[in-house]
Amino acid sequence: MINSVGQVGIPVKNIERATAFYQGTLGLPLLFHTDTMAFLQSGDVRILLTLPEKQEYDHPSSVVYFNVESTRIAYSELRNKGVEVCGEPHVVSKMDGVETWMCFFRDSEGNTHAFMSEERAE
Repeated sequence: MINSVGQVGIPVKNIERATAFYQGTLGLPLLFHTDTMAFLQSGDVRILLTLPEKQEYDHPSSVVYFNVESTRIAYSELRNKGVEVCGEPHVVSKMDGVETWMCFFRDSEGNTHAFMSEERAE
């Protein structure tokens, strides 16, 4: 029935500020934008930044976990860019010699997201 996730919508308060964060700070390619929406690409998933159309959509988004090569390097890059991080990178699981690393951060709109990577255990 379901093949994959195609798009994730993230409610924002200021479309220009949010687009600058996702494009400039996180490095996601901007596909196109309107006055109230911006579409960016993250691998096979499209990220939709949108001003809430109705009060019922005006709340923080779900946590989006972005795959990166190294969570620790991505964490350092975020800190150097002045992004609010929520703790240090840490291992959340270890299976068959592969560790899953995560770190959480807040976007320009107050939404919490995460970087994650799967790395060979040292």
